[in-house]
Amino acid sequence: MGMRPPTGLPSLSRRSRVLLVAAIIVAALLLLGPRLTDTYTNWLWFGEVGFRSVYLTVLRTRVLLLVVVALFVGLVVWLALLLAYRTRPVFVPVAGPNDPIARYRTTVMSWLKLFGVGIPLLLGVLSGLVAQSNWVTVQLFLNGGSFGQTDPQFGLDVGFYAFDLPFYRMVLNWLFVSVVIAFFANLVTHYVFGGLRLSGREGTLTRPARIQLAVIAGIFVLLKAVAYWFDRYELLSSSRKEPTFTGGSYTDINAVLPAKLILLSIAVICAIAFFAGIVLRDLRVPAMAAALLVLSSILVGAVWPLVVEQFSVRPNAADKESEYIQRNIAATRQAFGITSDKIEYKDYKGDSKKSPLEVPVDAATIGNARLLDPNILSPTFTQLKQLKNFYGFPESLDIDRYNLSGDVQDYIVAARELHPSALSGNQTDWINKHTVYTHGNGFVAAPANRVNKPQYDDPNANSGGSSDSGYPIFLVSDLFNTTDQQQIKVDQPRVYYGELISQSNPDYAIVGGVSGQQPREYDSDTAQFTYNGKGGVSIGNWFNRLAFAAKYTERNILFSSAIGDDSKIIFNRSPRERVQKVAPWLTTDGNAYPAVVGGRMQWIVDAYTTLDNYPYAQSTSLEGTEDSIDKKTGRLLPRKEVSYIRNSVKATVDAYDGTVTLYEVDPTDPVLKAWRGVFPGAVKSESEISPELRAHFRYPEDMFKVQREMLTKYHVDNPREFFTNNAFWSVPSDPTAEGGTFDQPPYYVLLGDPATNKPVFNLTSAMVGYNRQFLSAYISVRSDPDGYGKFTILQLPTDAQTQGPQQTQNSMTTAPEVSSQKTLLSNSNKIRYGNLLTLPIADGGILYVEPFYNERNTGSSTFPQLLRVLVSYRDVAGSVKVGFASTLADALNQVLPGTGSLATPFGGDPASRPKPGTAPPVEHGTTPPTQGTTPPAQGTTPPPATGAAAKDAAAADLSKKIESVRNAMKSGNFQDFGKALEELDAAVKAYQDAGR
Repeated sequence: MGMRPPTGLPSLSRRSRVLLVAAIIVAALLLLGPRLTDTYTNWLWFGEVGFRSVYLTVLRTRVLLLVVVALFVGLVVWLALLLAYRTRPVFVPVAGPNDPIARYRTTVMSWLKLFGVGIPLLLGVLSGLVAQSNWVTVQLFLNGGSFGQTDPQFGLDVGFYAFDLPFYRMVLNWLFVSVVIAFFANLVTHYVFGGLRLSGREGTLTRPARIQLAVIAGIFVLLKAVAYWFDRYELLSSSRKEPTFTGGSYTDINAVLPAKLILLSIAVICAIAFFAGIVLRDLRVPAMAAALLVLSSILVGAVWPLVVEQFSVRPNAADKESEYIQRNIAATRQAFGITSDKIEYKDYKGDSKKSPLEVPVDAATIGNARLLDPNILSPTFTQLKQLKNFYGFPESLDIDRYNLSGDVQDYIVAARELHPSALSGNQTDWINKHTVYTHGNGFVAAPANRVNKPQYDDPNANSGGSSDSGYPIFLVSDLFNTTDQQQIKVDQPRVYYGELISQSNPDYAIVGGVSGQQPREYDSDTAQFTYNGKGGVSIGNWFNRLAFAAKYTERNILFSSAIGDDSKIIFNRSPRERVQKVAPWLTTDGNAYPAVVGGRMQWIVDAYTTLDNYPYAQSTSLEGTEDSIDKKTGRLLPRKEVSYIRNSVKATVDAYDGTVTLYEVDPTDPVLKAWRGVFPGAVKSESEISPELRAHFRYPEDMFKVQREMLTKYHVDNPREFFTNNAFWSVPSDPTAEGGTFDQPPYYVLLGDPATNKPVFNLTSAMVGYNRQFLSAYISVRSDPDGYGKFTILQLPTDAQTQGPQQTQNSMTTAPEVSSQKTLLSNSNKIRYGNLLTLPIADGGILYVEPFYNERNTGSSTFPQLLRVLVSYRDVAGSVKVGFASTLADALNQVLPGTGSLATPFGGDPASRPKPGTAPPVEHGTTPPTQGTTPPAQGTTPPPATGAAAKDAAAADLSKKIESVRNAMKSGNFQDFGKALEELDAAVKAYQDAGR
């Protein structure tokens, strides 16, 4: 029977066509308008920061990849449709007047070009849009080189796995996609035009349909054979043995690898069987080939490795996996930069018979013990140095070091930024928010190891935070201090780019003068300013104003008289965001920090090159290294699995004009070499880093946390020991964290260098035993230019039990004098424990130092102040001693008599701190106490002689002092509170001495 004549589709009226076209145009504008606007504004922004070549390179690569994949997929699908249409049967039987296939066929014939060209075009474009995101893979393939290291299984350079294999996989995946789509397109076309009919028991398939479908299926199976070949290389990143180790295991190498070769051979045979369908009319041969391929993939590819794993490997796992664990250890150390040339392991006893007075290097370590916790004192900085409600400081402050007195000193540092979310009332008006309150003002620093004065030196000290003691000694560089008055000299203290400023939504400010108008940007209550930096994109012309009005959906940008020919818009103001945008191939550290370099405030941002397919290296998630500070501040870490990481780039962002500069700091990194080939000129060479800038580089926290996590396992050399987990370490939980159990963060501290006796800026972390709380190791890595990135790991003996951070915190907080004062203070105060620092001293000992802050529970303007200092030390006899006093010196004298003279005096100029390698200064005009005796607390009488009567008298006196403190708190007499606390300290000490 013949085909029914085509009836066509009903035509649209003119009005309907106009409405349809209008709807399509509106939809296109809604869909493409924001993308076009973003493309244009990004073009302007990249031109502003001088990285337009990066933008163009990425854009060209994306567009080229989109076009190539779209054309390839579209062409393959078009050929499949064309061949099926051209070889359709001349006569197609119709099942009846209601045959649905006939109606579909009629519709297709009526819109033949639309279906024949539109479908391949649509599928091609969709494929191209997906493929363009693989621009990184393409560029690394084109520019990647050699690592100079080979894998232990195939002997191939690691560069093959890093740069080549991902590209081959991408090409193979798109070949699979195009072939699968072509197969179904060809199949459906044959079905619609009668080449395939399902009537009857077996159906009917025309010869052209059989040949075309057999060829496409054969090509698919051939591609599967190629995939089996590449699967062999991906076994070296196998996760079969996780969490034990990553990489090819015994089963992978001895069962799965041969299975892949067997399956490859079977796939080739099956492909030949499919191609045989071209000449054979019997479809049972291709069907049997398909069944063979599926069955063999199950038996050879899955069942056989499972049998080997269960009956050969598991009963003898330690022996069988030993070689492959050794491969994993070597590769992981190399991939994460924790090789023996970068790490020095030292045995450390955990106790010492020496006094720190006998070890010259301890003067630098103890003298720089940090008393200010940057993660607690942000409210204190805000209350004391905010100036205006719209200024602020980040929730977690930063630590850096400066040389202001001929010696290095670490400081708590912060930029006084504009805090848009703190604007209120009429300050939130569009004009005020975006053209008046545009920038912050100043750089604030405070020596990390001292406060203005201890509580007992202040007759007005109290628990409510209203006294003038226990606070940071601020060094402020801002508009209200001329450069010659500043200790840290800042020529341009205005902050237009920062972490708080960028929290505004939307994040932009409009700056620049308008002819005939006075300056409008707020500097002070009596002074306004007009921005004259090179940052920002010009919006002096109407086209740019229209583009940004569309970007931010803000009509005021078009019509406001505050915008003139010289106006500019400043946006993308987060330092991390700016670095990430100009270098999308880098992963930025979660914390940028401000530094003053050459009189300019610069944000320093650490950036990493990463890989996720380093052969045999353990993979880890950056997000999985979150600690208590990340949880507290809500700082987001990249959700990225990595098996290779290098801090190869340091970036700076000028706080005034937003200039972004990338510096190479690891010229040996093959991944960075590849990216420098992609973006020549984007990264400056290491020789262009000024000594002053280099002096402010810190070892990055996020990378250290990843390496710390790796070192919990990969300090172990012996594969058998590795398999048993016996010698593993753990990251200790933070004993001061509130609201949950989180990892203790690493801490930047100044430690004495045994070679020079001078302080060296280190990033440090204590480590405890595997699922235990005793201290097992102490990791420190240098941040100073001399020896930057060198690790020192102090390994404590496994047969000793040195208290870890959690145990030390328990010992300190349950000590009688600490517990009693905490109970009294907690009635109307919030007790805040600062960072618990672990310090190696006395050539074998471990000193713990923790600041003890209090904050009033009442009132909205309360903020932490340093009240006491806690220390803990384990002597050679194994006894753990706890010191608790108003100063570090007094606390040290309680646990290590005489060593308080090493502590930095409170207040005063930074030059007053003890010089490393010299005799400790004598404080308060007294002579150093005799070693082995405990000096009496300042302002108190010596303890009475011991004995039962003396102990009873001391107990009675202690009760009176506790009652005095309670009465002082109830009466609100703040003038007497400090005195009462000091007397209580003396009474507790007298009671303890009487009981000896």
